[in-house]
Amino acid sequence: MMALMVHLKTVAHLRGRGDRIAKVTFRGLPFYSRIAENCEEVANFNETFRWPIASRLDGNEMLEIQVYNYSKVFSNRLVGTFCMVLQKVAEEGHLELTDTLIDDNNTSIKTSVTIEIRYQPMDGTVGMWSDGEFLDVPDDRDGMFAFETDSLLSGQSHGSGTSPGRSLQGSIPTFRKAGKGVFSAMKLGKIKSSKDDHKKGADEPAVLDMEDLDRKAMRLAGTLDPDTISLASVTAVTTNVSNKRSKPDIKMEPSSGRPVDYQISITVIEARQLIGLNMDPVVCVEIGDDKKYTSMKESTNCPYYNEYFVFDFHVPPDVMFDKIIKLSVIHSKNLLRSGTLVGTFKMDVGTVYSQPEHQFYHKWAILSDPDDITAGCKGYIKCDIAVVGKGDNIKTPHKANETDEDDIEGNLLLPEGIPAERQWARFYVKIYRAEGLPKMNTSIMANVKKAFIGENRDLVDPYVQVQFAGQKGKTSVQKSSYEPIWNEQVIFTELFPPLCKRLKVQIRDSDKVNDVAIGTHFIDLRKISNDGDKGFLPTLGPAWVNMYGSTRQYTLMDEHQDLNEGLGEGVSFRARLLVSIAVEILDTTSPEIISSTEVQVESVSNISESATGKIDEFFLFGSFLEATMIDRKIGDKPISFEITIGNYGNQIDGVSKPSLSKKKKKDGESEEEESELIQNSSEDEADEDSDLVSVSSTPLMKPVITDRNYFHLPYFEKKPCVYIKSWWQDQRRRLYNSNMMDKIADKLEEGLNDVQEIIKTEKAFPERRLRGVLEELSIGCSRFVTLANKDVNQAGRTKLDRERLKSCMREMDSMGQQAKQIRTQVKKNTVKDKLKLVQNFLQRLRFLADEPQHSIPDVFIWMMSNNKRIAYARVPSKDILYSIVDEETGKDCGKVKAVFLKLPGKKGFGHAGWTVQAKLELYLWLGLNKQRKDFLTGLPNGFEELKATKTGPGLQSVPPVSLVYNMKQVFQLRAHMYQARSLFAADSSGLSDPFARVFFSTHSQVTEVLSETLCPTWDQLLVFDDVELFGEASELRDDPPIIVVEIYDQDTVGKAEFIGRTFAKPTIKMCDEHYGPPRFPPQLEYYQIYRGNCTAGELLAAFELLQIPYDAEEIRRALIAVHNFAVPQIKIGQGGRADLPPLEGPTDSERGPILPVPLGIRPVLSRYRIEVLFWGLRDLKRINLAQVDRPRVDIECAGRGVQSALIQNYKKNPNFSTLVKWFEVDLPENELLHPPLNIRVVDCRAFGRYILVGSHAVSSLRRFIYSTPDKNSNNWATAGDIVVNMDSDPGVRKMDTVVKLDAMSDAVVKVDMTEEENDKKKKKKKKKGGVEEEDETDERVLDWWSKYFASIETLKETLRAQEAAQAEAEEREDLEIAAEAADIKPDDLLLKGSKMKEKTKEKKSSKDKKKGLAADGSERRPVKTKVDELVVYNKELETEYGNFEDWLHTFNLYRGKAGDDDEHALDDDRIVGRFKGSLCMYKLPLSEEITREAGFDPNMGMFQSIPHNDPINVLVRVYVVRATELHPADINGKADPYIVIKLGKSEVKDKENYISKQLNPVFGKSFDIEATFPMESMLTVSVYDWDLVGTDDLIGETKIDLENRFYSKFRVTCGISSNYSLHGYNVWRDPMKPSQILAKLCKEGKIDGPHYGPGGKVKVANRIFTGPTEIEDENGLKKQTEEHLALAVLNHWEEIPRVGCKLVPEHVETRPLLNPDKPGIEQGRIEMWVDMFPMDMPAPGPAIDISPRKPKSFELRVVIWNTDDVILEDDAFMTGEKMSDIYVRGWLKGQQEDKQDTDVHYHSLTGEGNFNWRFVFPFDYLMAEEKIVISKKESMFSWDETEYKIPPRLTLQVWDADHFSADDFLGAIELDLNRFPRGAKTAKQCSIDMIRNEQELPTISIFKQKRVKGWWPFVARDENDEMELTGKVEAELHLLTAEEAEKSPVGLGRNEPDPLEKPNRPDTTFLWFLSPLKAIRYLVCNRYKWLIIKIVLALLLLIMLGLFLYSMPGYLVKKLLGA
Repeated sequence: MMALMVHLKTVAHLRGRGDRIAKVTFRGLPFYSRIAENCEEVANFNETFRWPIASRLDGNEMLEIQVYNYSKVFSNRLVGTFCMVLQKVAEEGHLELTDTLIDDNNTSIKTSVTIEIRYQPMDGTVGMWSDGEFLDVPDDRDGMFAFETDSLLSGQSHGSGTSPGRSLQGSIPTFRKAGKGVFSAMKLGKIKSSKDDHKKGADEPAVLDMEDLDRKAMRLAGTLDPDTISLASVTAVTTNVSNKRSKPDIKMEPSSGRPVDYQISITVIEARQLIGLNMDPVVCVEIGDDKKYTSMKESTNCPYYNEYFVFDFHVPPDVMFDKIIKLSVIHSKNLLRSGTLVGTFKMDVGTVYSQPEHQFYHKWAILSDPDDITAGCKGYIKCDIAVVGKGDNIKTPHKANETDEDDIEGNLLLPEGIPAERQWARFYVKIYRAEGLPKMNTSIMANVKKAFIGENRDLVDPYVQVQFAGQKGKTSVQKSSYEPIWNEQVIFTELFPPLCKRLKVQIRDSDKVNDVAIGTHFIDLRKISNDGDKGFLPTLGPAWVNMYGSTRQYTLMDEHQDLNEGLGEGVSFRARLLVSIAVEILDTTSPEIISSTEVQVESVSNISESATGKIDEFFLFGSFLEATMIDRKIGDKPISFEITIGNYGNQIDGVSKPSLSKKKKKDGESEEEESELIQNSSEDEADEDSDLVSVSSTPLMKPVITDRNYFHLPYFEKKPCVYIKSWWQDQRRRLYNSNMMDKIADKLEEGLNDVQEIIKTEKAFPERRLRGVLEELSIGCSRFVTLANKDVNQAGRTKLDRERLKSCMREMDSMGQQAKQIRTQVKKNTVKDKLKLVQNFLQRLRFLADEPQHSIPDVFIWMMSNNKRIAYARVPSKDILYSIVDEETGKDCGKVKAVFLKLPGKKGFGHAGWTVQAKLELYLWLGLNKQRKDFLTGLPNGFEELKATKTGPGLQSVPPVSLVYNMKQVFQLRAHMYQARSLFAADSSGLSDPFARVFFSTHSQVTEVLSETLCPTWDQLLVFDDVELFGEASELRDDPPIIVVEIYDQDTVGKAEFIGRTFAKPTIKMCDEHYGPPRFPPQLEYYQIYRGNCTAGELLAAFELLQIPYDAEEIRRALIAVHNFAVPQIKIGQGGRADLPPLEGPTDSERGPILPVPLGIRPVLSRYRIEVLFWGLRDLKRINLAQVDRPRVDIECAGRGVQSALIQNYKKNPNFSTLVKWFEVDLPENELLHPPLNIRVVDCRAFGRYILVGSHAVSSLRRFIYSTPDKNSNNWATAGDIVVNMDSDPGVRKMDTVVKLDAMSDAVVKVDMTEEENDKKKKKKKKKGGVEEEDETDERVLDWWSKYFASIETLKETLRAQEAAQAEAEEREDLEIAAEAADIKPDDLLLKGSKMKEKTKEKKSSKDKKKGLAADGSERRPVKTKVDELVVYNKELETEYGNFEDWLHTFNLYRGKAGDDDEHALDDDRIVGRFKGSLCMYKLPLSEEITREAGFDPNMGMFQSIPHNDPINVLVRVYVVRATELHPADINGKADPYIVIKLGKSEVKDKENYISKQLNPVFGKSFDIEATFPMESMLTVSVYDWDLVGTDDLIGETKIDLENRFYSKFRVTCGISSNYSLHGYNVWRDPMKPSQILAKLCKEGKIDGPHYGPGGKVKVANRIFTGPTEIEDENGLKKQTEEHLALAVLNHWEEIPRVGCKLVPEHVETRPLLNPDKPGIEQGRIEMWVDMFPMDMPAPGPAIDISPRKPKSFELRVVIWNTDDVILEDDAFMTGEKMSDIYVRGWLKGQQEDKQDTDVHYHSLTGEGNFNWRFVFPFDYLMAEEKIVISKKESMFSWDETEYKIPPRLTLQVWDADHFSADDFLGAIELDLNRFPRGAKTAKQCSIDMIRNEQELPTISIFKQKRVKGWWPFVARDENDEMELTGKVEAELHLLTAEEAEKSPVGLGRNEPDPLEKPNRPDTTFLWFLSPLKAIRYLVCNRYKWLIIKIVLALLLLIMLGLFLYSMPGYLVKKLLGA
């Protein structure tokens, strides 16, 4: 028989004395041990538990051991829990171990448990074991043995009271790196420790080093693989939570309600396939209430607009994201009529914002008709939509070529995962009833009414309004009802899945004047549906939703009305509403469907009471342990606190009768009636407290002064309590599930913060911690799956409950699996990537945890003064909800939580929101009344309950009105305030005068004020004596209250200004503990300071709380008291009295009585030297209207500093005369503790006055620390030369080729491309040789633009390649995960993996090849000729090269108050100038090698070989290529841009060359400016908008610091091109030739070379480069040259040892244009580059010509020969037969005005028409862009012509001419002249498929073919929207250039010259009234010939018959008579 046996031996290190009991659980079956009575330190249980098991032991199953303090009377108190996964046991069969327990918060405590586990399976697969066999530690492949630490963040353990020294007993001793407290204890859990470690006592920590530890770990774990170790939870001090306290929330202010800037830009490019004949479409773009229209395009159903619209908004994010973007196409709209709607498309802004890059780019929106949902698609609009918030920058995605975008189906405007074919659906929102509404009218009116009518009515007339997808629906109004019942449903018809995320349900009060909102609730459709394959349609309820908003008392002008509209956090319960939502997908084919999408309202049947769950009685208990930090404005009046849940407990304005009181079990008395407390006689009756009256507020109490700013309430030992009974539907399951997920998420978040902190502080082993996090996550997920499955059939479970449960369980299950897999992949180098993956888990968890169906409303705590509500806090009810299962309990239930009260609504924004109104230590418990017995368990122990005065026999069960603590501990708190940094600038000088105020319990103290600094070093110890804390000592030790530190700025007048706040927990020492390592003295730690939601600096401090021992007298008194049985327990130090550690007196006589931070705590210092390079000051602004004239820079760090030389005349030369100075300073060894360095600029005025200009704090000196170069690295190696073989074809230098050189080898390193690339090249070359004889290959045709466009193609290709590589990497990762999931052993994995990878690679490469071809266009386009390229950067050059701060850094100087906007976006306004210079710091003494080097200048220190800073004259040449996506500046949505360039005093305005009405202008200009550095070094390139009247507006500008570029070692003065040529488009621009540049660089870098050798070799240092040696001059003669070689070296300069770096290539950079009025939002981009030439060098040649290409003039001649099969429209006049009067019309797109018509072929009876008619279309065409260029005036009133670029498309239409009515349109075809299908040879072969399958058919380009003839089909759409063939046309297209056209002119129509012959038309075409007979003859003969013949024959027959009958009788008679 299989069985699991657990032998529980002992539990050790217990605290205190008492009875213990243990509970051991496996597979849900618990066993309890016997009670170990009266044991102290160790409890010996020595019991064996046996579980017979039927199924195999699974490796994932858990064993849980819980140890309790046993109590006969009260419930048992949990000491700690031990859980282990039985994987080892399942494998080995036997395990012995000792490990520590963890408490509720998973913090390990020092108590440990020793057990032995055996498992005997049936088949004996696990190794057999004999009883006595000692177990050796097995090796571990799976990482079950975990490293755990208490705190990685500091050098100290802040575990709840776990001094590592003690918790580690048997494991590895604590280690501290001497001097640096970087790591605290680690222990190897789950392992029986080796014997020798037992001997070390608790308090002698061994000092180990990391390596030591690792070795030890290795020894213990056998062959423990370091890649499988994981760390358990490590918690920073602020998050450190123990079992009695929960974590306070530090971010105070709700950020959602505050308005923000948004810009939505929409480009409408074109529309296609619009339904309708010959329409004039206009596109209307509507966002919210703003509408904008495009221009109208005539008679086309595929208009091309390319118009750009921008909408600016300043609203809160919620409002923004709910706005609907609506695109609609309107047909023939003009001034007089509104036009008819063709179709619309709707989407909310949030959907766009949640896209990658917040945008859709070049996507097709599907139009549908809202009035006819059966119709299907009405056409497509191609558009770009982007939503930009502040600080978002939009990257324009690259697109391959136009053809990809013509694939409409593949590029629909829909988010990922939404099907292209969306179906119509009905959304049913059922509104049943509401309750608990507030009164919405003044009582005066009510009294008047009452007087007249005589009845008292409810003062509210509610109705419900539902908004969805831009439509509104309303229910009926229920007059005068606080509990209205509607039972109505609002029905929306919308496409499913909808592109609108939220549905808004609002209860409104109907009023004669204006309706106001009572409450608003948003329903997020993503949360009530699931789009997975096992998903479900949106569904909700029937469920109650709670609404929150402003306070309930009614005022006419409610200042918090916004809260009722759903903006910001509601401050009070308003009402709850019973709703349900269902969605039904419509079958649009069924006939009875209503086709309109109008909102409908219908009534529905009522639902039963029980549908939402059975009503149960809930009990809420709260106890106020402390009320401090009460704002002084309120401090003078008595204060009470009120707690409400729903309307229960609300005494002032809860007016409306609590609806649920009807459901009370006894006669309903509402809470307002404070009835007497009557107790039932029998205690055991279940309902013993049914008449319990709620006590919802604390008694009034007058506050007591704490200090100048704050008051506190003197609760001391008597803590007031409140309790409320309320009745709600019992839907706890929902909350439980979301609590479980929240807890998993909290733990995950905390773990991730740890990992980030470890990475940030560069501590060791972040990967282990991440593994630990993932382990916790997977355990949490599996635990969720087991727990969530309970009570599935509870009453009131809705469909959503069931579906959500299923999907949550699926999600959690898969998340757990993924976590396990990722855990195994976490390695040192993958930590960061995996961290990102795990952060996605966190978002998913938070999303899942948010329960859409509310149940119990949130709890509000209000501070009341003078019967007014002052400040509030809101606690979600789920956070305090109790459950018997620990995981399901809310995170704050039964815990003491620090709650900060804030002002309601808008008052809470900004300053008011940051000052705390009050801080409460609050204990809350909410649960079912029947579970109430546990409600006090979480309180700190040591209290007695005080009941209400009238007591009955059932005293036990009544909750207390207050608690009296008769145990108090006295402590001394020491706050070691060392320093703060990067504080918020609160004064106008740009600095602050900071001081810190420390609050602890009811005490507060302040540090001294340090003036004018953002980085104060207070170095001050604050001592709080006699701090009294109530409760049991042991608990306080585990769990002290938090310390609040607030930092203020002292002002000379007025109140100090708040800077920020942070929280901390002290380290505690009880009297019986030793003051010494590892916990004491505590280490300094960084605490993040918050101001509202933003960070405002960091505080470096340490806090310790020391228990003060009692003296003998006190003990004597206490003993007497004990005999009177008043004090149950006193804590006397057991180890004698370890007195408090001594305080050192003030050491510094100057500082007076201020105590410094003691030595053990302040950091260890060493001597550093800081060298400062003073270069110059730039752009200093005026100070107090006076200009800065004689500035000086002061550098200060840690109290030492240095001053620069004085600049004598800032205007003449702003550079310093002395370049380098230095100072020495003592700094901490630990780099993380380095104080900031302050840079200040002062202006020296007359009479020795100094004025501060601005300051800058360098918060981290790390980047300036000098490290000596490592002589052994290969860079220094001199052994052997290395040959760098250049590619023979340097033009195609791929950017990613990295040359790895090994110094010791003589290898030839080839810079090469991948094979595929080579293949491509070969192919290209073949093609070139073979088919293509292109005229473009001619050198003369190539210009700079060819180079530019080729480079842009390359840029797109590299981007595409990067994407492909990324995709491949992801695919590989998926494979790995899949392989692991399939459970392959590691070695198989390698084989399989490699095979799989090979497969995918094959797939990939074949894909890529296809892609590559398509991308190259080698199927469609001619091969790109080999063009020399430049580099196009799609960002600023600075970002690519680290701001060019390679040796010269720029420090912005700030002055003025910091803005409080989000994340200090406005800091730019505070910049008053820039200091240029650099820093270098190093430890003394420095090694001598450096100073001994040749040419070492001691005056320059570490800054050797930097240029001199004398003024220098420079020629600056600015090339502006083009601007893109400019922000429109004119009303018509366009701009007339021109360029302005400023540099110092000189300004170049290019106003006369403005470009009319263009948002993507091509400038193609260069500008030369002469400048003198340093005076003129900031170049500003601006784009202005030209206006005919008024001043020109700035669109945007970009600033470039030329000086940093000029002096940078990257050589930015003139980009180095890839090839050297003397003439042509690629001419060398630099006045210095490559060889001169190379020689200069070698000389400056002190490098040997260059040595040119024979055979095209050059040697520089120890690298050898090769390259060509000949060059052609203009005449084609070849000459020998070294330039190619030199250029090859320059292009690979980064490979030169020691001095090498990448030199800036020839380039174009793309810079964002910004407008100071709209900070942070890009206004467009400009592509440009700058060359600089020093004037003392030879002058450069002329600037390159980059003027825009002129379009080439072409003439397109179209001959329409014949038509055939044209449908017949008219009925002939007399005969009624079908015929048509056909003519053909044609035009080039964009030139509708120049449309041309053939003559009319009248009366075509067969659909055949003969024309022989010629159209002639002249046009200008840009070959490179494939666009026609049109210049025309936009309207009569336009000042000038506007240039448009339009794709070349020829439209031919066939029409039926009518004399009296409008002509009828029959059909059309549009041919894209670049790619259109080849015409059919005959009319028969011509079919509609030529259009339908356009994508598949081979296409031709008229620009290549020049002449084409054939038949093409005409098509139109019928009523059902199907394409039908309406005719065929035989046409000939002939394209000539303008010159050719001039040589052979032709006439229009059939005119001279070169006339066409007359068509041979039948005569019917002559009008019948000119020659009627002829016409009739024609008609009759042609049409009715056979008919006539038949009739004639028939007549003949008839006549004959008649004659026969006529003559027959006579004849017969004759015959008979024989006549």
